[in-house]
Amino acid sequence: MLPERHSRDRPRRRRLLARLLLVVLLLAFAFLVGIAFARTLDERDEPGGVVTNVRTLTPLPQEPPARTVTVTVTSP
Repeated sequence: MLPERHSRDRPRRRRLLARLLLVVLLLAFAFLVGIAFARTLDERDEPGGVVTNVRTLTPLPQEPPARTVTVTVTSP
């Protein structure tokens, strides 16, 4: 009985180790992809950056009004 049990445990143990190794490799791969993505975001060029223009506008000359109207409103 002992040899049967022992031979049955080996494939299970190998499957467990293979599965564990696969999970560790996938986690390492995901970690490296995350680092690569973060570096890509940090190193991208700004599309021209921010440009601020400051201008002083001079008012156009205005003519005095031809006629002045006064409106008075009373509330009821």
